[in-house]
Amino acid sequence: MKKAYSLVNITKAKEQEAVQSICIKQIQLTDQKQEFNKRPTKTGRRSLSHSISQSSTDSYSSVGSDSSEDESSPRDKAQKTSKGFSDFCIKNIKQADFGRREIEIAQQEMPALMVLRKRAGGEKPLAGAKVLGCTHITAQTAVLIETLIVLGAQCRWAACNIFSTQNAVAAALAERGIPVFAWRGESEDDFWWCIDRCAGGNTWQPNMILDDGGDLTHWIYKKHSSLFKRLRGIVEESVTGIYRLYQLSKAGKLCVPAMNVNDSVTKQKFDNLYCCKESILDGLKRTTDVMFGGKQMVVCGYGEVGKGCCAALKALGAIVYVTEVDPICALQACMDGFRVIKLSEVVRQVDVVITCTGNKNVVVREHLDRMKNGCIVCNMGHSSTEIDLASLRTTELRWERVRPQVDHVIWPDGKRIVLLAEGRLLNLSCSTVPSLVLSITATTQAMALIELYSAPEGRYKQDVYLLPKKMDEFVASLHLLTLDAHVTELTDEQAKYLGISKHGPFKPNYYRY
Repeated sequence: MKKAYSLVNITKAKEQEAVQSICIKQIQLTDQKQEFNKRPTKTGRRSLSHSISQSSTDSYSSVGSDSSEDESSPRDKAQKTSKGFSDFCIKNIKQADFGRREIEIAQQEMPALMVLRKRAGGEKPLAGAKVLGCTHITAQTAVLIETLIVLGAQCRWAACNIFSTQNAVAAALAERGIPVFAWRGESEDDFWWCIDRCAGGNTWQPNMILDDGGDLTHWIYKKHSSLFKRLRGIVEESVTGIYRLYQLSKAGKLCVPAMNVNDSVTKQKFDNLYCCKESILDGLKRTTDVMFGGKQMVVCGYGEVGKGCCAALKALGAIVYVTEVDPICALQACMDGFRVIKLSEVVRQVDVVITCTGNKNVVVREHLDRMKNGCIVCNMGHSSTEIDLASLRTTELRWERVRPQVDHVIWPDGKRIVLLAEGRLLNLSCSTVPSLVLSITATTQAMALIELYSAPEGRYKQDVYLLPKKMDEFVASLHLLTLDAHVTELTDEQAKYLGISKHGPFKPNYYRY
């Protein structure tokens, strides 16, 4: 009995010690909380007129996310690299070392570009090429830019999105003597100023354009028509940009050959499908901490981007609806187990609305008015036109910044929707994307530039072309070693039976992967 009694006393003593320890920790935590609350913060309500300008230092990326950065516009200050180079405009050149480490990390997951440097670096297939670029400026894009330089090109670069630039990476490029004009959180005026500075006016005459969205091409066409006519080729990688190029071609105003990278297999199936399949989750989690299981979500558009988004959301237990205008894509969605509806049918009940159509005014004020309190609205398409933001910029609605790239738009009755990245591309504005997938896209872009630049005169007319199938297959093969994949080789008999070369191309141009 004594032993049992002593054990009880020991147990009670330990419990009392534990309780005291918890109380002490709670007191310490309370003190820390009070101390934290005393600190000044930059967050809080802000007016709509500052919705872009105040976001210049906001970053949810690991690169250049220091909120203590100088908030003055880079246009107002002169900067020089350690070697005295000054033909650039970025946020902070002092971040160059950190940006260089980010680029080195990205290189490890971008094997095809590194192979391209080794194989073609000696031949310099882009010697004499002056490439004007307007893409997302990330560590992965930096690997592409530096690869083009190894292949002999001169480059000048601007950003195609005001929220996706990684400031430290831009600094690393500038430190290497590459003219870069971009920073995270540009205003609309800054955006076009950067493109104009990048174009170089009369001081630099580009002969190639690498574009993402068509803004640079449009600017050169409108503002520098004589320069536009002297171009040897344009490479475009987005739905929006390709649509603009086809419009120019149809009107007979496209006076240079252009390569449609967006519809190449290596872009469509990997960047659009597999990249978005992973990055949609990353973007939503980083910005909202939303739980996907059981949530009702609607994805507008069931192209490759929409397919990737739907597959990822469904895998985590979300109830996913799809809207579509194309009956073929709509039928695909049905066969994949998704219910195809009109947005107006479910807009009152859904928790998340995601647009990825490449169109304009997919979500309009009527939809926004009917959404329930707390509904999350975001865009996975290239352009910010899919959500009718102009209808939200009214006096009766109040905007409140709650996190970097996260705004509450508040109605007079207190209802609020959660708008991400001000309707711009979610994954590159609010998160990052897999380097391996971008390696595939970037290699395709590099091959397209080489093809257009080195093609004999007359091969390409003043029209829009797809990348030759053989090059698509070459880009894919460069990435198989990284994944330890071993491709089966056709025998001579099998190749003869199929009527193809045993070395490819293995599919006709009309084949749908």
